[in-house]
Amino acid sequence: MGDIKDKVAIIGMGCTQYGDLWDKGVSDMIIDSCYEAYEDAGVGPKDIEAVFVGNVSSGMWTGATVTEALQLDRIPATRVENNCATAAEALRVGAFAVASGMYDTVLCVGFEKLKDYGSGALEMPGGMHPITVVGSAPSSFSKSAIRYFEQYKIPYDKGKEILAKIAVKNHANGALAPKAQFRRPITMEQALNAPIIAWPLGLFDCCPVTDGASAAIITRADKAKSYTQDYVLIKGLGLSVGRIDPFKGKFRPDVDITFWDETWVAAQQAYEQTGIKDPRKEIGSAEVHDCFTITELIIYESLGFCPRGKGPEEVEAESFTLKGDLPINTDGGLKCFGHPVGASGLRMIYELYNQQLGRAGERQVANPKLGLAHSQGGTPGMFQASVTIIGPRD
Repeated sequence: MGDIKDKVAIIGMGCTQYGDLWDKGVSDMIIDSCYEAYEDAGVGPKDIEAVFVGNVSSGMWTGATVTEALQLDRIPATRVENNCATAAEALRVGAFAVASGMYDTVLCVGFEKLKDYGSGALEMPGGMHPITVVGSAPSSFSKSAIRYFEQYKIPYDKGKEILAKIAVKNHANGALAPKAQFRRPITMEQALNAPIIAWPLGLFDCCPVTDGASAAIITRADKAKSYTQDYVLIKGLGLSVGRIDPFKGKFRPDVDITFWDETWVAAQQAYEQTGIKDPRKEIGSAEVHDCFTITELIIYESLGFCPRGKGPEEVEAESFTLKGDLPINTDGGLKCFGHPVGASGLRMIYELYNQQLGRAGERQVANPKLGLAHSQGGTPGMFQASVTIIGPRD
């Protein structure tokens, strides 16, 4: 495996408010996020040599959506898509383009507008397969929750309490994040008594889809200081894409819907590049793909932050709260920002970037060390998982 460590710097980032942005179109969101990144990096449009665009369903499905909005004329612009890992994929591909020496400075941007037009919130396509299975995201992940409770002999009432604590943690963090869609803390009672969406997952166990855009400007590490003294370095990039097979659970007994194999593989790739031996101790904060509370619980184990089956104990110990030894989703995650599918991965990195630079305000962790962002698209048994690790310049 090649080595990306410390070859590419993130010198500026931007992020819109996330939410029901009825008064903004796609171009508005792109402009808002990218011009914040320009200002942060101390660059202008003329410094951008290429653009990598992440979008799933609400653009022209070409890089021209961004070049038109930003009036970037006749430069390379490439759209990428990898389900919920789309924005992280834009950064990954952009980083490879810079590391290869093809470009010095590029713009990576992810966006999605899902409220007033776009795809439905709960529909799940079967993928490019001769037999299509259609369900809903909550129903798919609810099966993992039930199986997890059974496998680890957790009483259902206790299991729902564990999931509720994850929701309460994320809402407490989101209340401190000015750009989050939902900024109100919730109580355990509210989480436990919320309407059921797909048992045992209630309303506060599920993230919404929404509108938003996020952007990053990256350059060669040796050139970063010519722009700014405040930058971070990309340390590791992992990606793992599983097979799309609607009969995995029936005909492939190796599939375990209580563990995210693709996340494990992507994490191991990033850890190897970064030189991480003990992620629990070496990672300072993490942003993970909490589309559902059960997803976040299993992610703890799939990233190697704790042994399999031990996630509930860590939740009880408050290990992953802002006061814990490894704060996770310090900005409230998908649960509080919502999930504009093509933008979320860069929003996660935006939070880690601000944590690294000491700009996170009330959410600031004491020792950010290395930051890990995790995106995961698909359903249990067939994921596209991305892991990005960033860290300080020195």
